[in-house]
Amino acid sequence: MVLSNNITPGMTLSINGNLYRVESSVRVTVPKGTPFIKTKLRDLASNDLVEKSFKLEQTVKDVSPAERKLEFLYTEGKDYLFLDIGNLEKILVPAGIVGAKVNYLREGVDVKALCYGDTIFALELPQFLELMVSKIEEGETDDEEETYVAVLETGAHIEVPPFVEIGDIIKVDTLTEEYVQRV
Repeated sequence: MVLSNNITPGMTLSINGNLYRVESSVRVTVPKGTPFIKTKLRDLASNDLVEKSFKLEQTVKDVSPAERKLEFLYTEGKDYLFLDIGNLEKILVPAGIVGAKVNYLREGVDVKALCYGDTIFALELPQFLELMVSKIEEGETDDEEETYVAVLETGAHIEVPPFVEIGDIIKVDTLTEEYVQRV
């Protein structure tokens, strides 16, 4: 438990059984009335941003999410099957948690999962992945150079320089979704 006065961005709170990450926290003082803490919280299940106010000195349950290392196995229906490397358990992760990261998932990719209890609420890809180019499409042409769009083996679309060809392995920054280099 933590007092509302000590809520800081980055903390994870449990409110009414839902998990929220604190995006911002501000103490608000009003001329006639009692001060309060105004926060912006990100619902870790739906990724929605909500605003919530707390009274000063109000106790709030803070939680520490655990990190687990998972290896992607395959798609099962609309969900994704992973192997927990720590205990060799198979874990089914809903498509809503994976989100757009599916564009970089292929068999054998290790991800970091943030979880509380048995509930996984976020996945983190490695910053750099090496993926094969399966198709090249023409991109835009400007005054200086022509760009191409590579379709990777995972289905992701990345702008690449003209010398990249089908079958090449390229390094991709998954955070910025940009081409880094040819491997």
